[in-house]
Amino acid sequence: MGVVTAGVVNFSPLLLRYVSQKWGDGAIDRLQAWRSTELEGLAKRPDAHAVLNNDELQLFNRFWNKVPYFSDQQHWGITDYWATPIETLASNGADCEDYAIAKYFSLKELGVPPESLRITYVRSVKINEAHMVLAYYPTPDADPYILDNLTEKLVPASERDDLQPVYSFNDDDLWTTTASFKGKSGQIRLWSELLAKMEKERRM
Repeated sequence: MGVVTAGVVNFSPLLLRYVSQKWGDGAIDRLQAWRSTELEGLAKRPDAHAVLNNDELQLFNRFWNKVPYFSDQQHWGITDYWATPIETLASNGADCEDYAIAKYFSLKELGVPPESLRITYVRSVKINEAHMVLAYYPTPDADPYILDNLTEKLVPASERDDLQPVYSFNDDDLWTTTASFKGKSGQIRLWSELLAKMEKERRM
């Protein structure tokens, strides 16, 4: 994903050259806009351990929701593909998994600990489809706030009766719908593949 310095994404010349060659000069502009958003987020959040407020969550929810929606079949030519945040911005396209993943890593880089975040696979009653969102837990036992590409509105999960949870995960762990510990997130193949791609990006 590039080098992270003091919570801000910095992109190596090699990585910028790669994305420019693959997706055009506009890709670099989109990546730099992400860096500017990171800096804005840090300015609003001088205490890395503080609980995020609604404005800080909205900053990243809105930033990533501006990326145009495409199905994986339309965008990548395959049924299911989890893009890295760099791929999402550089290619200028995303589906629900990509939005949730990008928000997850953006908030992590802002200093939010992984245990406060869960990428959550749900069933959306409204669109009658499988869907993915990001849940932010201000405290371990809190009703999490839901960051969703289908809406700009940030509300607690208890107010999203249109979403039926299936499972959730973060860096290390995986939970079932009952919030009971299920195992390690590494057993999710697409998550493991995503982390491997991000490691390659970091080495550029």
